[in-house]
Amino acid sequence: MTAIDASRPTTTAHGTQRPVPRWASITAHAIPLLLLPQCLWRLPFGFGFEMGLDVDGAIPPVWVSIPYVFGLSLITEGLALLSFGLVRGWGEVAPGWLPFIGGKRLAPFAVITPAVLGGLGATAFWAPTVLGWFGVGESAGYISSGWQTLAHLCIAPGTLWGPLVLALTYAYYTRRCRPAKQHANSDGSVAA
Repeated sequence: MTAIDASRPTTTAHGTQRPVPRWASITAHAIPLLLLPQCLWRLPFGFGFEMGLDVDGAIPPVWVSIPYVFGLSLITEGLALLSFGLVRGWGEVAPGWLPFIGGKRLAPFAVITPAVLGGLGATAFWAPTVLGWFGVGESAGYISSGWQTLAHLCIAPGTLWGPLVLALTYAYYTRRCRPAKQHANSDGSVAA
């Protein structure tokens, strides 16, 4: 008798078939928190407060800017929470409440493909901002260095979103697509 019966899948504390590395779980929890300062920094724009930006142009009316800014912040945090799918069981088996696919095992590349595209998209989106901070290309202008420092402190953690999603995706790929290492027990049986 083997230590693990191969005919029955086992689950871990996170509902995954194979253990999630600790760093990956911590990273998935960190992503929404890294985006939170940027989302909070963005909220005053909805009420017409320019947060020190040197803006030449008309400010949109409040009835447009409030839903846009609040909606953008909610969508950003919602997308950030999807990173938990790379470290939780619902990224391997679709939740039962989903129509048509609920309770079915997800093909690894059905999760990996959108995660890679999202990670690359977030990286490409933030690359011009980061390059602008280092004098490559254009950067937003501020009325003082204090406002610029505040903006950079609030935005900088969010620039890690793309690379961190890519790292989580690689960990997901490794866990789901590579065979488990087999270890021989002292009695000769094989354990995963």
